[in-house]
Amino acid sequence: MYAVIKTGGKQHKVKPGDVLEVEYLRGAEGTLTFRPLLVVDDEGRTHVGKELERAVVTATLLGERKGDKVRIFKYKNKTGYARRAGHRQLLTLVRIEDVSLGARRGKGAGASEAAPTEPEAEPAPTS
Repeated sequence: MYAVIKTGGKQHKVKPGDVLEVEYLRGAEGTLTFRPLLVVDDEGRTHVGKELERAVVTATLLGERKGDKVRIFKYKNKTGYARRAGHRQLLTLVRIEDVSLGARRGKGAGASEAAPTEPEAEPAPTS
């Protein structure tokens, strides 16, 4: 099962066990939850739109780090104009723990997926 989540203005295709570098999440701690845009289950069926009301992708925060250095150089010919700068983006590392569609509704109004109960044992006759 995999899902497509959106975070930091980017979309990521994730499945349980993946480790992602996403845009820095300020104040994030412990366990994170994402609302997926699309889920493909183990049977190959695609779930989108209203089918994803209860769908959740859970992830664990692994830490923060800085990305690779990006060098910026501006130059205009024959004018003596040259500028140098650099940037390192802050990133958050997360591990995807679970992709779940949530509880499914049964067919028909008021139907529920309750587990069948076992009959209670009859008391032993006393003589």
